[in-house]
Amino acid sequence: MTGLETVLAAAVAVIGTSVVAVLILGLGIVRRLSAGRVETSATDSNQRARLADAERWEDSLATLRAANEEATTALEEARASAAGARNEALLARGEAAAAEASAAGARAEARRVVDAARAEADAIIDRAHRQAEQDAERRQRRLDEHERLLAVEAKRLAGDADRLAADMDRLAGDADRLAERGRGLEATEAELTVREATLATKEAILVDAERQRRTELERIANLTADAARTELVESIEVQAKREAALLVRDIEYDARQTADRRARQIVVDAIQRVAGEQTAESVVSVLHLPGDEMKGRIIGREGRNIRAFESVTGVNLIIDDTPEAVLLSCFDPVRREIARLTLEKLVLDGRIHPHRIEEVFDLARQEVEQLCQRAVEDALVEVGISDLHPELVTLIGRLRYRTSYGQNVLKHLVETAHIAGGMAAELCLEPTLIKRCAFLHDIGKALTHEVEGSHALIGADLVRKYGEPDEVVHAIEAHHNEVLPQTIEAVLTQVSDSCSGGRPGARRESLEVYVKRLERIEEIAGSRSGVEKVFAMQAGREIRVMVRPDEIDDIGAAVLARDVAKRVEEELTYPGQIRVTVVRESRVTEIAR
Repeated sequence: MTGLETVLAAAVAVIGTSVVAVLILGLGIVRRLSAGRVETSATDSNQRARLADAERWEDSLATLRAANEEATTALEEARASAAGARNEALLARGEAAAAEASAAGARAEARRVVDAARAEADAIIDRAHRQAEQDAERRQRRLDEHERLLAVEAKRLAGDADRLAADMDRLAGDADRLAERGRGLEATEAELTVREATLATKEAILVDAERQRRTELERIANLTADAARTELVESIEVQAKREAALLVRDIEYDARQTADRRARQIVVDAIQRVAGEQTAESVVSVLHLPGDEMKGRIIGREGRNIRAFESVTGVNLIIDDTPEAVLLSCFDPVRREIARLTLEKLVLDGRIHPHRIEEVFDLARQEVEQLCQRAVEDALVEVGISDLHPELVTLIGRLRYRTSYGQNVLKHLVETAHIAGGMAAELCLEPTLIKRCAFLHDIGKALTHEVEGSHALIGADLVRKYGEPDEVVHAIEAHHNEVLPQTIEAVLTQVSDSCSGGRPGARRESLEVYVKRLERIEEIAGSRSGVEKVFAMQAGREIRVMVRPDEIDDIGAAVLARDVAKRVEEELTYPGQIRVTVVRESRVTEIAR
């Protein structure tokens, strides 16, 4: 129902009500008038009152009739208006239906939006609740931590307060004790003042007594105080010098022992790190033959083959009764090796005649040169040396077949380089240069038969010519003391050379030289006065000198040992070192009666 219809219905209801009320009132008045006519017998007063009432009711009825007419007119107008309004309501109902359809879609969209808004609002509210809970938890944790810190701080402050109270009590007690001590010190000070006065008096008495005693002593000793002081100072000075000399001797002895021990340790460590492949090599080459009949073919008709072989190779070929073997002898080991290879190839080939000997000799010489070159390259790689001049490499290759007292010189160079490198490492030095010095120190032996002079000086001139550093040149020329060693490289080269050549079995010498050396050692030691017996022991590496105790004391024994060692160093050449031991026997005899 529209609003207009509602208004019309209300108006109709009001009008209807008014009409009904008027009708009811009119009926009441009519009834009263009828009753008034019946009761005519009433009093006039009552009649007049009734008349008045009737007039009033008539007026009211007229009024009601007028109102009824007006209501009827209004009702008709309202009915006309209601008819027009009904038509308008029909139109409005169509529009309202369309509007209601739109409103339904709008309500659905509004409901969807409202639902989405409600869902989002619920999510926001949930997040807000969770955030609020987290914030509340964090605030609660901070509050708890703050309360804990406050509790700890309060506890600490309480402890500090207790300690302060205890300190105050202790300080109060200390103040009382200090006051008591101050009073005691005042009393002690007064007592000390009295004692000082007494001591001053006694000191004056003692000074006077000391003066009298000194005067009496000077008179008795016939010596003044200054002279006595000078004599005492001189005595103390002599004693101090003696003690200082003893101290210096002990320090020198300890330093010498420490240095010797450290040097021995370094040398032993360096030697232990090197293992030589062999100790000594033979100086004679032996070639085994497949049979004794080959000896005749080697000799040839009327000896022409053996003469041609010796002429081409420069090596003596010794053919004796040794079964299935011949000997090759030559002072030059390179020529001896070339001759050995030549003869070996000839024996394998079977064709032995002068022309073939020359051809095979050329092939063997080239092969030996290649072997020497390869041996030097292997040695350089083994010791870690590079950038060596090609001429020096060629000269070192000759040392592959060169021996010194039976020791292969090339292997001796490699061993010396390893020992020098080990010593350099023990001394925290750079081993490269020291290894180079040690490896090249005997290069002069490659030219010993071609150039006159010491192999050390020859080698120094040779490496200087090919641009080696000054340290290398000096180490080579000084390793046999032709030049005094001035650098650590020269000293280590000399020491490593002695270690390599002096170890037992490294070199051998002829029996005659060995016997002469022992005899000379005993002669040097026995030439000193007071020597009773001399024994050369351990192949000449130790000398034991027995002295007569009545002629040489302990100090003289030490002097004798030093002098003998010095003369041996100056007059003899030997590998390694020689120990000199002086034995002085002290015998004390007493007869019991």
